[in-house]
Order: sequence, then structure tokens, then C-alpha cells
Amino acid sequence: MNPNLKESEELASFGTYLSKIDSPEDLRKFSIEELPAIAQECRELVIDAVSKNGGHFGSSLGVAELSVALHYAYNTPKDQIIWDVGHQAYVHKILTGRKNFFYSNRKYGGVSGFPKRAESCYDAFGVGHASTSISAATGMAAARDLAHEDFKVVAVIGDGSMTGGMAFEGMNHLGHLKTDVTVILNDNRMSIDPNVGGLREYLTDITTNFTYNKIRRDIWQTLSKFDNEIGSTARRLVRGIEDGLKAALTPGSYFEALGFRYFGPIDGHDVGHLARVLTEIRGLPHPKLLHIVTVKGKGFAPAEANQSKWHAQSGAFDKVTGVSLKKADPNAAPKYQDVFGDAITKIAGKDQRVVGVTAAMPSGTSLKKLGEKYPERFFDVGIAEPHAVTFAAGMAVHGFKPVCAIYSTFLQRAYDQIIHDVALQKLNVIFAIDRAGLVGADGPTHHGVFDLSFLRMIPNMVVMAPMHEQELCDMLLTAVKYENGPVAVRYPRGNGLGMALQEFKQLPIGKGEVLRDGEEIAILGIGLMSNVALEAAALLEAQGVSPLVANMRFVKPIDTELLDAICARFDRIVTIEENTVIGGFGSAVCEYLQEKGHRNRVLTLGIPDRFIEHGSVADLHREIGLDAQGVVKRILEFAHSEDIVAM
Repeated sequence: MNPNLKESEELASFGTYLSKIDSPEDLRKFSIEELPAIAQECRELVIDAVSKNGGHFGSSLGVAELSVALHYAYNTPKDQIIWDVGHQAYVHKILTGRKNFFYSNRKYGGVSGFPKRAESCYDAFGVGHASTSISAATGMAAARDLAHEDFKVVAVIGDGSMTGGMAFEGMNHLGHLKTDVTVILNDNRMSIDPNVGGLREYLTDITTNFTYNKIRRDIWQTLSKFDNEIGSTARRLVRGIEDGLKAALTPGSYFEALGFRYFGPIDGHDVGHLARVLTEIRGLPHPKLLHIVTVKGKGFAPAEANQSKWHAQSGAFDKVTGVSLKKADPNAAPKYQDVFGDAITKIAGKDQRVVGVTAAMPSGTSLKKLGEKYPERFFDVGIAEPHAVTFAAGMAVHGFKPVCAIYSTFLQRAYDQIIHDVALQKLNVIFAIDRAGLVGADGPTHHGVFDLSFLRMIPNMVVMAPMHEQELCDMLLTAVKYENGPVAVRYPRGNGLGMALQEFKQLPIGKGEVLRDGEEIAILGIGLMSNVALEAAALLEAQGVSPLVANMRFVKPIDTELLDAICARFDRIVTIEENTVIGGFGSAVCEYLQEKGHRNRVLTLGIPDRFIEHGSVADLHREIGLDAQGVVKRILEFAHSEDIVAM
């Protein structure tokens, strides 16, 4: 256990069973008949904790029974369990020594919202992105075999993760290796929004095939009437018949064609049956796939009724009714994602070439607004970011203007496609990059702090970032009007400034603007950090320092004319960005100054060269000095220094 883990501030009240469980070893002391009560106590703890502090919700409730059954049937932590995606793992964390810390979940210094190897030996693999578990499990099993060790490896894949191509790459290789790995397909037919695509229909066919399930149930009920010896022999014979039924009546043969022994579908909420099945298949020495059917949000009526809404909650709510305890602020500014959704829908109404593409995030990106108004021009490809980008490229070849809306951290998964399929061919794909910068409680797997760096190095790419809602709208229009290749617009999570929107206008490519003039030092901001630059400038002014502030708008192409003018007036220049300082906006400024022979002193402020942990955005900004006070402190120190400085 991580010794630096912050204890929960709330006093937890554990149930009869859970109060006695500090590890899976304790869990395994109970009888199998007691497991339903244990699963329910775990579910109640998740509901109570999330109702107070927010967090991912529906997925963990859906696997409460599976979590209990896995730790009951397997010898963890020697046996390795990989969760995919990781927001299913709340009950897993409760059972593995973190129940006393669980109310600190996703808080600054507290339990991570995802499995994390540095946090616990029970977290076998770090999992914040989808579709990685089977590949990781295959690698771990291969290492086990080379080292002649005997532990088991289990990959739990669900919540839409099976729609990602990497999952099938892993299955293909695992089937070839023929080594001992158990894949558990948690089929809840959801990711954040309902799953889409052929695989969804495929799994639904398995789950709902009446003929197969009736024959299977009748056979096994009949056999149960015989004594153990006869029944056991008969069961071995009937397994052959069952295989034939599967091939004839269900699509389960697909997994077996890949080299897996397929089991299921079974009820993922029958914890006793789950534990028995897992115990039985644990000893089989080859790839196995257990297909379980669960309900996302199980045990919390509002979450079962509206699974998309209850995928995660950002604030406190009544744990009985689900009613939010946070009073809605009628004056709250719209979220940037909603500004984007409204703006791109408005633009699409005037340009028939605009189409929307998202990777299982129609709600999260608010691209569903376009889908509701123009359903024929909206495409949700599932959790498949590489496919989304190349799909968009294919549409661009034939004259459409695809707007590919993907979170910054998830766009990393499609980097090759951005270069090879879009930029190399100079196709007019628009990347609407949501959740850019620090995102808060989801932590390092979800912070979008690398996109300025990895995009600006790509030829033919235009990269811009708005400082407020109006600029976001203007940049989207500019991107749609641009005809010379791909454009990326990156914007943050959370609420805007609350400004009244004007008619959208097209911006000149590669041009920034001076927000306030000054005499002693120049502060250059990009995106949301231009607002922090203004706040810092006001504080500096009160201390007798007169700074110029420029909102650069474009990272690529950068406004060289404005830079030349600033270099001619100011000896010291500060850049500020919510992106890694390596290769980002500040680097672009320094590279240009070096190219032109400018000898100005430069301080680059941004995300330091390390992964930033979870916590509120305000806490994280304070930690790394990107709040206004931190910026002022660094600027005052820099004003008396003689060197080029990077943070």
C-alpha cells in the first residue's frame, strides 16, 4: 500500500461482513453463501462514498458481484487481475485494503479513481484508457511462462472496451500463444453512452438467443437430478453437444475461432454462481473467455434507469433519490463542451459539408447536439479513436468537413493516423480536442497536457486554442472555412467565462492579439492560460510592475510578426500554457527567437516534466505554480535573473 495515501476525512460505517474484510484473504474465510451480502455491503459503500464526493459510479455498481467472486476464486495478489476500463474497480479497491481510504477517492492526495500500480500490489496494471487489458494480460502471461511461474492472469474487459481494435489485436495474439489467460467480458451494452456497432448486436444475439439458453438450461437441470458420478460423466459428454449448439445457434463460436474456450453467457449478478464458475475454469490451461451479463448501475434505481447520466457524478447527491444536493446556479456559465456542441451544430446548419465523428463520447463531447439535429451527419464509432481519425480522413477525401471530437488524452491513441492518414495527405479534418489541460479528479491518465507538443510538430497542421467561449466559436468557424489541411482546436473541461456570444467570425490564421499593453515585461498566453496571464498582470501592476499581455491564439503557425514586435520592446518574455513545457507553446517561441537571432530572456511556464496526480484543478494549479499567485512569484524571481529559465 502506498504509505503516502491520504486517509479519508469522513468516518466510514462498514457493514457486518465488510468490517471484517481488510484483504481478499479475509474475504475467502467466508462461505460462498455469504458472498451476496458482502457484495451488497460493497455496493452500499460505493453509493455512499460517491454520493458525497462524486466519481465514476454505474460501472463499479455493475461489477460488485464480479469483484467479490474474482477475489474469492483467485489467489490475489499473486494472481493478477486487470480491469478494463479502470473505473470499474471501486469494489476491487474496497476489498484490497483501501476501504478505510475510500472516501478520499479522487481527492487531492487520496485514492486514485483508477487502478494504479504505485498505490497497491493488488493493482496489477494501470488502466485509465480502454481496450488495453487483453494485451497487457497476454504480456504478463508470456513473462510468467518464460520465468516458469504459476500465477493466473485475468483480464476484465467491459463498459464498451471490447469495441476498441486493440482488444481484438490482443485476443488474436493470445489465441496464437495458447497460454493460460482468462478474459471476462462484462457485457452491460454501455460505455458512457450506449455501445454502438456490429459487436454490440453480436453480443446481444448471444445474450438473448432463447433457443440456445432454453436447451442449455433444460439439459443441465436434468443432469443435476443424477448422482455426482453419473452426472459428472454425462456433463462431459453433453459439453460436446453444447459446443455444437453454440456454433449453430449463437455467435459465440467467433471467440472459439480465435482460440478461446467460450463460457456463457451467465448472470453477472449471481455471485455464488460466478464464484463457482471462476473456480472451475481457473484450472484450465488455455485461453478462456467468460461472458457475463450485467446491469450498469445495478442496485441504484436512478442509475439503472439512466445509465448514461450516472456513468459518473461530479458532485454530491441524495443516495436514495439521486437528486443532486448541489443547487444549480442559474447564472453559471455554460460548459465549454456545450459551447462547442451548440456552435458546431449552428455551423453545420449553414454548411452541408460538416459532419460529426466521435469515439463513444457523444454526451461527453456534446457532439450529440449535432447528432440530434442532423442524425444523418453524425457518426459514433465506439471506443476506437484510431478508426475515428481514419474514418474522418476517408470522408474528407470526398469533400466533407469531418469534425472529429475526441478528448485530448484519448487522441494520443490515434497519433499515427493523424500523421499518416490525415496530415500527410493534407486532408481537411477538424480535431475538436476536449478536456485539454488538467482535468482534475480523473488524474494523470486523463490530463490532456501533451497535445500542443505532439500536434505542432506535424507538417500541414494548424493548432489553436481559445481563451474564452467566443474564441472557441470563432475558431470552429475558422477551422471549417480553412481549406489547406487539418486544424486542431483544443479547449478545456469545465465552465466558460459566462460571456455573451456574438456572431461568429473567421480569424486570420496565425495571428494573436495584445490584450493589454505594458512597459517592463511581456507575458504571452495560449488558450485558457491567457486569462491567468491577465490575472497575474493585474497583481503585478499592484506591485509596480507593468506587463504586456498577449493572447497568441495559434501555436502553429505562430504569430511571428507579433513576436518580432515584442522582442524589439521587451528584454524579458514569459510564456504560459497548460501543456507540458517540453515541445509546447513556450518551446515554439524559444525556437523562433533562436532562429531569428533574438537574444531575449525567456521564462516558459507550463506543466513540469512529470505526471501530475489527481485532485481539483485549483489544487493542481497551485501545486505546479500555474495559478495567478504562482505565476506572479515566478515572474518576480525571473525579473531578477539572467538566464533563460524553463519550468
